[in-house]
Amino acid sequence: MILPKALKPGARLAIVSPASAAKVELVEAGMARLRGMGYEPVLMPHALARGPLYYAGPVSERVADLHTAFADTSIDGIVCTRGGWGSAELLPYLDAELIKANPKVFVGYSDHTSLHIWMRKFAGLVTFHGPMVAADFSRADGADVASWNAAICGGGAWSVGTAEGLRVLKPGVAEGVFDGGCLSIFVESLGTPYTPEASNGILFLEDIGTKPYQWDRQLLHLRYAGQLDRVKGIVLGDMTQCVPAEEQDLLERAILHALWDFAGPVGIGLRSGHVGAGNLTLPLGVESRLDLSAEARLDFFGAVS
Repeated sequence: MILPKALKPGARLAIVSPASAAKVELVEAGMARLRGMGYEPVLMPHALARGPLYYAGPVSERVADLHTAFADTSIDGIVCTRGGWGSAELLPYLDAELIKANPKVFVGYSDHTSLHIWMRKFAGLVTFHGPMVAADFSRADGADVASWNAAICGGGAWSVGTAEGLRVLKPGVAEGVFDGGCLSIFVESLGTPYTPEASNGILFLEDIGTKPYQWDRQLLHLRYAGQLDRVKGIVLGDMTQCVPAEEQDLLERAILHALWDFAGPVGIGLRSGHVGAGNLTLPLGVESRLDLSAEARLDFFGAVS
């Protein structure tokens, strides 16, 4: 895997919208927050485009913004405005050689799981499941700065655990490459040319508005597709955006039912992706260690060069 360069103070961050159109006021608020953190956000030409339908402009413009951001040597990192739907449309038109030749920090979640999968599979690039401009940085408590700095600005080992919401659903210890993203987008990629390489490490899955039976169904789909055959451990996200508090127990029982024959440890509650506040930045494609034997802990061993 190719490690992007760490972001330094004053880094220039390209702001892109590969999927749905973002609200101008939220993008502006998010960019202001990034400036307050010492970065120079650079709004790409079509980042605020709208249409057709709910997209941030046509495919050609969204692809052009991504390619320009990677090719521009003055740009240090790329952050998406929001998710929604649309990133998968870009996949046939992305230039793997261009991206491999210009590796940079790329941050997003939700619909951008399709881009994370593509960048790992075809460009071998470590990417980041983390806060977006309009969705998270626009809110005072939307992004977890500590994990952002550890993942993207540092270079050594670091960890998340109980303080970040992680707790034990099934105990155990596992090691391997950390990968994953939004459950529904991950499942929808199966059977396409963009199916992810089956994980042989720690698989992270999260989503929004996904009911217990839907988690059960989609985890079964992953099992039948062979995606869990070599997985050593599973980390699930914060479920408060999926079901209300009174359904949390049912959701956890549905998950354990779907994973009845999974031998490795299973954690739940990690606050990354679709969360109410404090969105964590998690590196995808790096070595990790999941320890659910006592106090829940997830270690990462460097994600940037």
